[in-house]
Amino acid sequence: MRLASLLVVLAALVGACHHPSPLLAPTPAGLDAVGPDSFVVRFTTTKGLFDLKVHRDWSPKGSDRLYWLFEHRYYDGVRFFRVVPNFVAQFGISPDTAVSRAWSERRFADDTVARSNVRGTLSFATGGPNTRTTQLFLNLKDNSRLDSRGFSVAAQVIAGMPVVDSLYQGYGEGEPRGKGPSQERIAKEGEAYLAKDFPLLDKVVTARVVQRWKR
Repeated sequence: MRLASLLVVLAALVGACHHPSPLLAPTPAGLDAVGPDSFVVRFTTTKGLFDLKVHRDWSPKGSDRLYWLFEHRYYDGVRFFRVVPNFVAQFGISPDTAVSRAWSERRFADDTVARSNVRGTLSFATGGPNTRTTQLFLNLKDNSRLDSRGFSVAAQVIAGMPVVDSLYQGYGEGEPRGKGPSQERIAKEGEAYLAKDFPLLDKVVTARVVQRWKR
């Protein structure tokens, strides 16, 4: 390799070291940016494709955060780690432990519940008021009883619901109530833990925004 070419390569490597992935160091300005009025995300999973349409007027803060996460490919490779029959399919813990650490405390405020958690809708999972981060769940049935608990619907499956229904459910509820994965261990051990102990879990291969409607 010529010296000039080698210097270009070295400069690129040095630059990469000084500019970490946005997933590891998201900027507040980027996270708070206003997204499209609505957009469609195509999920390629280990069971097939499904499309999700996100509506900003349903959940403004949730929609904006989802747009950032999808545009930066956060959900690529994540497992559907909690699939409870006739209830929900939950996902959103990164398989990369460094990314999980970076997002564990990046909470954002709740939205008012404007749509009901009926079958096929998507909401952020929470651990109480104003604790949304990256975890999501798809409603496998009419879970409107969740509305009063503050779960603000942000999106709905518009194609491929049979794929969602086919996600592996054999492990059921997670620890400590069931025999499924421990969320704490997923965050600490990442994909290695799930691949070893829960290999049948389905995953998101890619999740890409394929259509947008701006203001």
